[in-house]
Amino acid sequence: MRSFKHYIVFADLLRYPGENYPEKAKECLAMLQSRYPTLVEEIKPFVDYVCTHTKDEYEELYTKTFDVQPICYLDLGYVIFGEDYKRGAFLLHMQEEQLKAGNDCGTDLSDNISNMLTLYTKTDNQQFLDELSVKILIPGLEKMISEFKQARIDLKVKVLKKLHKAIIQEELNHGNVYGNVFSTLLQVVRTDFENVTMQSIPEPLVNLQHHNSFFGKQGLNTITRVSEKHTVNNLENNYKLD
Repeated sequence: MRSFKHYIVFADLLRYPGENYPEKAKECLAMLQSRYPTLVEEIKPFVDYVCTHTKDEYEELYTKTFDVQPICYLDLGYVIFGEDYKRGAFLLHMQEEQLKAGNDCGTDLSDNISNMLTLYTKTDNQQFLDELSVKILIPGLEKMISEFKQARIDLKVKVLKKLHKAIIQEELNHGNVYGNVFSTLLQVVRTDFENVTMQSIPEPLVNLQHHNSFFGKQGLNTITRVSEKHTVNNLENNYKLD
């Protein structure tokens, strides 16, 4: 069983910043210098930002990026499946895997990217991690990174303005350094799972039979986050870039 303990540094960076957030950023940089030296320059804009700004400033950037008029969402099931019922099946499956591994997800959902990265450090099911990586984590990160492209940000701002939403410090979205975290993480995962292909995975990760029991649970509305921010995200597809 290969070790993925280094994934915890990315899990820490993608949680709401704590008191030692700059130290976590430096820890990630040191890990990359040791294991993936070609990726050091990719993460540096993020590390430099965190280490040269105040706690209030990088907390505000995190909230702006992921909570208030978010650029992207951190729940990978939603990123991949949207509101489709497959998201429910996947979420139930992830809840089971997190419980088996003894990973406390706290107040976040089991498919939150930080909880999923932490799961890599706790489970010994290599086949599960292989499939999770090529079917969920890698394509999910690719989608998240695409949301940081300037054209997508401009479109999001356009939609919000059409909906008469207030734009809070809109300029923070331009050149957002969390895009560097995602692009660095994507390259790490691609390197770690470069020999894994769809064809090499014998069993499906998401058993769609799960959705029958999932939709019978009373907690559905608390697990499936149907909110106005998702409505804004969906409306973007109805506008053209012009």
